[in-house]
Amino acid sequence: MSSLLITSLAIAALIAGYIFYSKKVKQWVGLDENEITPAVEINDGVDYVPAKHWSILFGHHFASIAGAAPIIGPVIACLYWGWLPAVIWIVVGGIFFGAVHDFTTLTISLKHKGKSITTITENVMGKTSKLMFAIFAFLTLILVVAVFAAVAGKTLATTPQVVIPTFGLIVVAVVIGWLMYRMQIGVLLCSIAGVLLLFGLIVIGYYVPVSLPVQNPEKWWTVILLVYGMVASVTPVTLLLQPRDHLAGAVLYIGMFFGFLGLIITRPQMQTPAAISFSTANGWMWPMLLVTVACGAISGFHSLVASGTTAKQISKMKDARIIGYGAMITESALAILAVMAVSAGLYWKNSPSGITGLTYQEIFKNGGCIKAFGAGYGQLTKPIFAGFGMIIGITMLKTFVMTTLDTATRITRYLCSELLGETFKIPLMKNKYAAVLLVGILAGILALGNWQAIWPLFGAANQLIASIVLIVVSVYLLNRKRNFIFTAIPAVIMLATTIAALAYKTYCFLAVEEPQIMLSVIAMILIIMAMFLGYTAIATVVKVKKAKS
Repeated sequence: MSSLLITSLAIAALIAGYIFYSKKVKQWVGLDENEITPAVEINDGVDYVPAKHWSILFGHHFASIAGAAPIIGPVIACLYWGWLPAVIWIVVGGIFFGAVHDFTTLTISLKHKGKSITTITENVMGKTSKLMFAIFAFLTLILVVAVFAAVAGKTLATTPQVVIPTFGLIVVAVVIGWLMYRMQIGVLLCSIAGVLLLFGLIVIGYYVPVSLPVQNPEKWWTVILLVYGMVASVTPVTLLLQPRDHLAGAVLYIGMFFGFLGLIITRPQMQTPAAISFSTANGWMWPMLLVTVACGAISGFHSLVASGTTAKQISKMKDARIIGYGAMITESALAILAVMAVSAGLYWKNSPSGITGLTYQEIFKNGGCIKAFGAGYGQLTKPIFAGFGMIIGITMLKTFVMTTLDTATRITRYLCSELLGETFKIPLMKNKYAAVLLVGILAGILALGNWQAIWPLFGAANQLIASIVLIVVSVYLLNRKRNFIFTAIPAVIMLATTIAALAYKTYCFLAVEEPQIMLSVIAMILIIMAMFLGYTAIATVVKVKKAKS
């Protein structure tokens, strides 16, 4: 079957979703474009700073929410369940679940002075729900920071060609930020200069790989990245975060553009099965595919970004739609590209005679998801980039990882101050430097330790956050006598999916020869928490209904 036809239909559906459905969501959630945004009202010069242009903030938001998941999730899903269910969930989930989740969270945060969704939960569902949600989100974010630092550290150690572009981008971003905000140079001119410098760094990195002359270099790189994340998270957003993420976003747009262009030029047929089996070694298609694809369709992490950094930088309310809904649609498009890279760019089980190193299962087994995507992307873009395709694909993914690391560290600092400083009244934790130091220490212990032990639960935990957020948004809209069905239905589906996935994981942890008791206990705690929050939401709805009658 033609990969170009499938891609065209999927992208057309995503564009239609943004054009038509996002307008209805904007109406239902009650976005008032005339309101003053928190960035303009508060503007503290560090966290609350209006972005110079919506495109700059779009780059930050998109690069932050994307991370590696919209690539890794589809790569795994296509291998176990086939490309057709993955594409269907990416399109349907992106339009009706993920983009709604992100846009509504961003809008509500804007209406609450840029506060995080965990703080807003207290106003909607009470202190107990807020406390449970905040603790859970804080621990999940610590895991995210640790894992992204560890994964990025390993990539720097095993792919020394990406070291120069990875750290060179920081210097370029500082220069571009200075030109834009201090020298008042136009955004377009700065963007072109920044992208050209970055691609120059990619070429230099290809010919001048950098390796650390130490034992266990990946651990050293991990520590360096954690320190970078801590420093970056307390610097003014105009100095590093906004320009760096804007340039990172530009790299990702260009990478996606050439990926789809390569697809148009090569027009490969789908090499992998459309559907493999409902029940596989990685679990049943439902609920596990919905949890595995994650960011490509919906992700709870997005709500933490939307109400963490993005809501503090929007200069005009009208920009919330294109940033909140549009960035998620763009991420779904990236997930579609990932599906095509491995399902049309690679071969299934056996390569044709004379072709080696392009078998999906073999690359996945020996090199993992990143290598599989890079190899498939390299094949799609071979007529354009020749031998540079794979390194460009990996650099593109690496840019995602670095951006998410920085953003996740900053958001965890916010949440640490809100949870420990405001809720638990610990004065020291109200200080941003003390808060980020605690975040760095906790993430470092996990990153340099055995983070793999609890990583299997991350997918379900991430989707649990999404379901909780959709519940909070639904109750919020109900309280204000607004249409809440468009968030309540996805909330119920995602809550049921998460509970089912956690139950399945618990069974798997206990069914092996050496039962994984710790993971089983964590999974059961998450199930209990999910059920409690679901019950609290129902009780709140009943209370609201009684008050109205």
